[in-house]
Amino acid sequence: MKNFQMKKVVLALQLLFSFTVFGQGFLHRDGQKIVDGNGNNIILRGLGLGGWMVQEGYMLQTQPFASPQYQIKQKIQDVVGEQGTKEFYAAYKANGITKRDVDSLAKWGFNSIRLPMHYNLYTPPIEQEKNGEITWIDEGFTMTDNLLKWCEANKIYLILDLHAAPGGQGNDAAISDYDTTKPSLWQSEANQKKMIALWKKLASRYRDSQWIGGYDIINEPNWGFTGSNKNGCDENSNGPLRDLMVAVTKAIREVDTNHLVIIEGNCWGNNYNGVFPLWDENMALSFHKYWNHNDKESIQKMLDYRTQYNVPIWLGESGENSNVWFKDALTLVETNNIGWAFWPMKKIENIAGVTSVTKIPEYDVLLKYWKDGGAKPSPEFSKKALMKMADNYKTQNVTVKPDVIDAMFRQVQTNDTKAYKNHVIPGKIIATQYDLGTNGFAYSDKDFVNYRVATGTFDQWNKGNVMRNDGVDILPCKDAGSNGYQVSFIEDGEWLQFTSQVKKENKYNVAIRYSSESAEGQLHLETSNGEKSKTITLPATGGNDKWKTIILSDVELKSGENKIKVVFDKGGFNLNYLDFLNGKKSVSKK
Repeated sequence: MKNFQMKKVVLALQLLFSFTVFGQGFLHRDGQKIVDGNGNNIILRGLGLGGWMVQEGYMLQTQPFASPQYQIKQKIQDVVGEQGTKEFYAAYKANGITKRDVDSLAKWGFNSIRLPMHYNLYTPPIEQEKNGEITWIDEGFTMTDNLLKWCEANKIYLILDLHAAPGGQGNDAAISDYDTTKPSLWQSEANQKKMIALWKKLASRYRDSQWIGGYDIINEPNWGFTGSNKNGCDENSNGPLRDLMVAVTKAIREVDTNHLVIIEGNCWGNNYNGVFPLWDENMALSFHKYWNHNDKESIQKMLDYRTQYNVPIWLGESGENSNVWFKDALTLVETNNIGWAFWPMKKIENIAGVTSVTKIPEYDVLLKYWKDGGAKPSPEFSKKALMKMADNYKTQNVTVKPDVIDAMFRQVQTNDTKAYKNHVIPGKIIATQYDLGTNGFAYSDKDFVNYRVATGTFDQWNKGNVMRNDGVDILPCKDAGSNGYQVSFIEDGEWLQFTSQVKKENKYNVAIRYSSESAEGQLHLETSNGEKSKTITLPATGGNDKWKTIILSDVELKSGENKIKVVFDKGGFNLNYLDFLNGKKSVSKK
């Protein structure tokens, strides 16, 4: 009897320890909500690790000539050979996502990660299997194990996303690394069996992992089964898609009854015709949202599905737009109790992501050769360039984008602005370092968002596509005293705001550094208490690279924090910086 009582105590302590360590429990469906093990409503705020396991040409700037990953590998192998290609990809994957990346995501506010997986890191292509066997590769499982360990340490949910299914699941080839010379997922029973087996293997491996948030079983299928649209946007039945997702779910449930199963419709995830009724009690619907308006109408169909089928919905992928679009999209979905995962984390010369990978001039040489031919770069040159690019993917070498992070988290909660950098007056204020905040509050620009899916017109919000992801147009700058960037394409009536700390109440002379080809510009300064400077005219300098300095005198500023607007009464010029200098006269204290 004593032994029985002792066993009960030990069991109770084990359960208590388990609850202490894994007290959140498995994410699961509770009616129309995603909740944790304690029944708490969970809004997933996530980032997709696009480009790590599955490369897409647009992320590497190879899209015009090599969009799917297999084509990218062919281009790389052409210049460095098979062994050099293996060495590059080993470095690329080792540097692409590390614990330091996951630590950063947690620090910035993300509570989840969506992992886009390439099947060929876990199991070989069917062409390499013998007699219909299904064999396994350790690499993908090890990468996933490590990522899960880093997520657990940060209390971040990891959602597994089969981004590149065996054979490829869509005619948009880059997304799933679809090779049109081989049978697709939908044209091959062997590919489908391999996909089902892969999910069963994953579910068996991770069935007890409470920081696995769910299984996103097929990313963005886009395949015409019976309709005329090759991407499946006019499908009414989607029978093959439903059958495969049912089979995958059945295989998962044979080994794992704990985890949420997430499904996606055809037409890049959004066409659910014929997919219903649902076949499992612990499911969620994913949808993807790009380049459309951020009104309730844009998500109404998914809201209707949620109500009609009593199932949670999740914005599994979105991004590639301006900060204004991000703020509006996330406000929309969170207001409607919908979690999200944005895209991607690392991309070359990226302004619309949380980080950007720096491109080196030697990589441009490879891009030019791959695109246009000509003199072939030597293997030594090519390998050195590629390995340096791989090194640039390290966390410590990427450029973090504070304006994007601010838009995704702080700006969703408030329209208040925040200093981009600690500006002290007297002192220099760089024009591109205007406040963090949204259009109409931190700055005012006439082009600030891309709604091309809704309007049919692509609108470039930052025409220079460098440094920041706001509507302000920024170009590289070679003028002395710059931070490497300038504000350009300035239009009448636009403005920038700078939160600054003024050391002493005074009248300041402001040295304005600008250039213009032929237009005569005008600007004035305003403070948040309504005081305005006089308007100054900026004569043409005779060239966009010919910089001059002009003085705006007697600008009155009070001590302490000042929110200073630079208002462009007349545009057509480029702005480098404003340097606030002590004036001769002090402002009389009132």
